[in-house]
Amino acid sequence: MSERSALRSRLEALTREVVKFGAVGGAGVVVNFAVFNLVRQLTEIPVVRASIVATVVATGTNYLGYRYFTYRDRDKQGRTKELTLFLLFSVIGLIIENGLLYAATYGFGWDSPLQSNVFKFLGIGIATLFRFWSYRTWVFQALPAREAVETAEAFLAAGAEEAPAAERVGGPARTVRSGSRK
Repeated sequence: MSERSALRSRLEALTREVVKFGAVGGAGVVVNFAVFNLVRQLTEIPVVRASIVATVVATGTNYLGYRYFTYRDRDKQGRTKELTLFLLFSVIGLIIENGLLYAATYGFGWDSPLQSNVFKFLGIGIATLFRFWSYRTWVFQALPAREAVETAEAFLAAGAEEAPAAERVGGPARTVRSGSRK
């Protein structure tokens, strides 16, 4: 049963992380599409360059959301390394996202506003899977002490479930004499 509760706890933690990541990512998608469509409407910048501008703006807002909301409980030491890795994996995500848009636009000639938005959306979706994996694995790493505490708590919970009730409370049943202290 302890393995089951430990698994349930890990799944609940992963679910919370995915929901928070999705909330920040959703806000980033809104920023990304708003900037993309504004740049396309107001300037003569080509579609993929407009998308790159939008992705860079969204990446900046996403970093703040991930650091201070989704992964606020993660290790905060080594911010330079964290930011460097975040930018590295964000650039790879940018290439995935905009590579798909580039292929659709220049490879197949699908350049209408609707087509551009559809392929940008598909690119964001694929890049998001990569970003989720890379950010949680390499950028916003869990504190080693937290993992150790969770492992110890699971171990203690397993031991407590197997121990008789009297031992869980404080050892074998003891008789307390009223009024006498030694």
